[in-house]
Amino acid sequence: MEAVVTIVLPVFGIIGAGYLAGRRGLLGEASSEALNGFVYWIAMPVLLFRAIATIDPAISFNGRYIAAYLLAAAATAALAVAVARYGFGRDRAQATLFGMASIFANTGYMGIALFVVAFGPDGTLPAVVTTVAMAAIVIGGVDALLTAFAGTGNRDASVADAVRALLTNPFLISAVLGFAWAFTGWALPVPLDTFCLLLGQAAGPGALFAIGLFLVGRSPRRDFGEVMALSVLKLVVHPLIAWAMLFHVFAVEPAWAIGGVVLAALPTGINPFVLAQRHGVYEERSSVTVVVTTVGSVFTLSVLLPAIGVGG
Repeated sequence: MEAVVTIVLPVFGIIGAGYLAGRRGLLGEASSEALNGFVYWIAMPVLLFRAIATIDPAISFNGRYIAAYLLAAAATAALAVAVARYGFGRDRAQATLFGMASIFANTGYMGIALFVVAFGPDGTLPAVVTTVAMAAIVIGGVDALLTAFAGTGNRDASVADAVRALLTNPFLISAVLGFAWAFTGWALPVPLDTFCLLLGQAAGPGALFAIGLFLVGRSPRRDFGEVMALSVLKLVVHPLIAWAMLFHVFAVEPAWAIGGVVLAALPTGINPFVLAQRHGVYEERSSVTVVVTTVGSVFTLSVLLPAIGVGG
């Protein structure tokens, strides 16, 4: 539990710093949107490009693991969308973000850090592969769906609008460029690698700080039942479905299977909030979900890790 708390505390520290800055009015009224724009258009695509470009496809591509993890995510998201639509009466755009928040774990920051503690530096490959796969597939797809469903104000957006949004999505573009570079087998030039490293490292803290700014003046008790249902889906249902897929349906090798279950049990990451604020949909609930699931993960991970033989 100590390792989990140590990793969780910095997340709260950055959100808290953003909240205090917002309360004092240090950055102006539009600071959360501006910071999120920086994360969406610049820092996160650069981070994704470097993560993909610097991996060895021959070593990291575990097709059975990726299929099992993505199918578990798809099953959980489908269930979550149904809960949002028929349990809470949300429209398609809101339900899409509800579904994304139920599966998009904080693998990039908490996952990799936790794997270093639990498995050592050489055991982080499942966290890296999962981060890349989810970012490359889910973010661009959800962004396109939100363009079609919410249309950033235009509910009559056509399929062509969604396709156009997908093809011009900065995450998809950075992922394609990253994969293209990775398959060349070339190392990134040192200046480019350093540039991507420095700029990409701002993505996580920037989005967490933006969440803190956004939460100023908003009550976390609003729609708390919905947030709790979403938190249960993320912290309990998603890892259970991942466990079934990884261990039983696909029979993935144990080291990868254990890693996938741990990653599925992580709290909701920052990207659902980044997209929510970009489209002006489901902002408050997605931001509160990051906070609630991060708190809850201290307890769920402390039970899960010894149960599957990690850190026990």
